[in-house]
Amino acid sequence: MIKIENVNKYFYKGEDRELHALKNINLSIEKGEYSIEKGEYSLLTGPSGCGKTTLLNVIGALDSFDSGKIYFEDRELGALSEDEKTTIRLNEIGFVFQAYNLVPVLNVEENIGFIMRLRGFPDSEIRERVKEVAAILEIDTKLRSLPSTLSGGQQQRVAVARAVAAKPKIILADEPTANLDSKNSKALMDMMRSLNVTENISIVFASHDKDVLESVDRVIKLNDGEIIES
Repeated sequence: MIKIENVNKYFYKGEDRELHALKNINLSIEKGEYSIEKGEYSLLTGPSGCGKTTLLNVIGALDSFDSGKIYFEDRELGALSEDEKTTIRLNEIGFVFQAYNLVPVLNVEENIGFIMRLRGFPDSEIRERVKEVAAILEIDTKLRSLPSTLSGGQQQRVAVARAVAAKPKIILADEPTANLDSKNSKALMDMMRSLNVTENISIVFASHDKDVLESVDRVIKLNDGEIIES
């Protein structure tokens, strides 16, 4: 589904290159065929500052890169307009962030269905899908609650449910367990594995959490912007 060829990214201070954040990255990420085979379930890991979040953002077209090519299926991201990349992010990629990024004035049901509503799904389909993923993630009793009334673990489950609800081809999850205790961290990973298998959605994590490390099929280690092991 995603093929990365010799990608480099720099961070600049003025016109000067300050940091070589990604160095000649080559990587392929497989997709799961719906109802046939589960998708990729992989981890980008390494010490703080190694480039894992930067790589995740580049894969998700949230950030640019300076050289090389990234293909999302048959589309080269570097050749697309910003509107075309926005369409890919909306329709084909689900994002889970460390900070949850829930809409505080919307209840759980509305937050989960938010991306589906942006994509124009009918109300009846949104309601059914929200109930379905909320039950899987064990937040179906909280649908009328506002995010501020939930625990950190519950808020992260809402964020995962929102990412999954619109049936993206891939979910990119940046440190999804960082704000959770070990019990909630393991519970969340068990649920995401279930979604990976039952929904056949590829999931790529960026994390250094051992609970994530122990659950994935593939570990991609980075150091100083380079892939040192996969």
